[in-house]
Amino acid sequence: MNSNICYNFPEIFISKDWEDFNKPKIIYPNMTKYMPFFYDKNAYCTNQKCFIVTGQSMAYLTAFFNSSLFRFCFRESFPELQGGTREMSKIFFDKIPVLQVTAEINAKFKSSVDDIQSEYTKSKAIAIDAMIFDLYNLSERERQVIGFVEIE
Repeated sequence: MNSNICYNFPEIFISKDWEDFNKPKIIYPNMTKYMPFFYDKNAYCTNQKCFIVTGQSMAYLTAFFNSSLFRFCFRESFPELQGGTREMSKIFFDKIPVLQVTAEINAKFKSSVDDIQSEYTKSKAIAIDAMIFDLYNLSERERQVIGFVEIE
């Protein structure tokens, strides 16, 4: 028995997508009220209730997707379902403009994302928001309008 294969996902065996589970990736639920995004560097597998994103700058993208800026600007881009949940399908992400960052900037976000995922605090989330706001050159007024967006 090969220990690198998740036998719960037979449809992946015939696809090159299997390799994506071994890459650093973002994992997020397909329906959610809270819009959480998790940076995975440990090759976790998911079930059909989650999506994954692979590619470049995964740490930065995790920070961006979890940021107040993203929630403030794009939460309404995802259809609302029963109970206040949102449908987080890929077709809705395709319309969202995302700043491209260098490997150096991604590395700065990686440290902060690793830290907040090991122990969440609101102050860490606010610090990451500030990094995102700085990257997008938001004015003080724009930062105040957005504030800290926490979905309850």
